[in-house]
Amino acid sequence: MTAVAVVPAYGQCGGSGWTGETGCASGSSCISQNEWYSQCIPGAAAPSSTATTASSTRATTSTAKPSTTAAPSNTAAPPAGITTTLPASAGYTALPTASIITGSFDGHMVKFDRKGSSGDCEEQTETGEEDAVFILESGASISNVIIGKAQAEGIHCRGPCTVTNVWWEDVCEDAITIKQTGAGDVSTINGGGAFHAQDKIVQHNGAGLVKISNFFASDFGKFYRACGNCATSHERHVQVDNVCLKDGKEGTGINSNWGDTAILTNIKTSSKPSAANVCCAYEGVPKGSEPPKIGCGDSQSACQYSQSSVGTC
Repeated sequence: MTAVAVVPAYGQCGGSGWTGETGCASGSSCISQNEWYSQCIPGAAAPSSTATTASSTRATTSTAKPSTTAAPSNTAAPPAGITTTLPASAGYTALPTASIITGSFDGHMVKFDRKGSSGDCEEQTETGEEDAVFILESGASISNVIIGKAQAEGIHCRGPCTVTNVWWEDVCEDAITIKQTGAGDVSTINGGGAFHAQDKIVQHNGAGLVKISNFFASDFGKFYRACGNCATSHERHVQVDNVCLKDGKEGTGINSNWGDTAILTNIKTSSKPSAANVCCAYEGVPKGSEPPKIGCGDSQSACQYSQSSVGTC
């Protein structure tokens, strides 16, 4: 008789991109956490359908027993398609140096950070690319990853990149930095979420367009900021659709004098930021100066949305 492998408690058992075992050990059931990740939860009722599976490359993880992560407190009703709680990790790896991705990387919900290395969190001290957890080369993609709190920089994209279902447990300096240089370059952030960003979640230092959708942001300074005083001035654009902004100061910040635009649809907030502060215009300035704020709200021509359409979450 051939033994049938089973997934231990708290292990991954399904989701888009999963090719491993789908049967859980006795006493656990495979429960969908979101489109990309299903997990064997002890004592949970069995789901009525089988999780979707697809081919992918398995990430290398530590041998430590996977552990669950307590979800941040949240009583808000999420917008459709958005998960508002941090998924449980399926393992943990502390990287001594930044991991450079040239193709596609599926982390299968393993938590990665830079604990104990030069890339560990230094609060709001300005750090650089070498302190990132992941560096994505032009055209690279990353999916199904939890970035732990022991890191100074989360992800740096050297060119157009695709980030899918990536979660930041606790943003230290910036969550993701976009450095693409072409006016026609496009980077996409779809799904996932970020918690506790004193400064920015998405820092757009390069050129082109950033598309952000189905994202949850909680406790942050700025959700997206087009750099207003980088060494090189670029025209930058952002499209944001179906996001929940909870307990933040400002949604998108753009530089209207450089031709930046923000197109916002299906935006929901907890009233922090306000409907007006969902989009703010700044005046871009040379490196070394501080960009002055021009104003916020749909009266700013660069902010393409309607304040009255901003919902609640």
